[in-house]
Amino acid sequence: MVAPFAAAKAYAAIQAQATSLTQSAPTVNSAKGSDGHGFADILKSAMTDAVQSSKTAETKMIAQTQGKADLVDVATAISSAQASLQTVMAVRDQVISAYQEIMKMPL
Repeated sequence: MVAPFAAAKAYAAIQAQATSLTQSAPTVNSAKGSDGHGFADILKSAMTDAVQSSKTAETKMIAQTQGKADLVDVATAISSAQASLQTVMAVRDQVISAYQEIMKMPL
């Protein structure tokens, strides 16, 4: 189960990223704006963030076993990594669903 604080933190981070992208990107009708922030870039960023939070959680776990980190920090890092992974999986499921719907369309 995802801790409410970790979920709120992940949501705030994604919202801040989306806000900065929409403010910096001009309105363009293509899949990729002139500043290079396309759908693929957003997905790549989300994947990178998920991997980074997993590595951070692993580092915190190792530090805790060595007695150098607080257990609360470890639990928070693990919750953050779990929330990031669940977000990536949800996006993946939606992309696959959209692809399947497109493939069902008659020509």
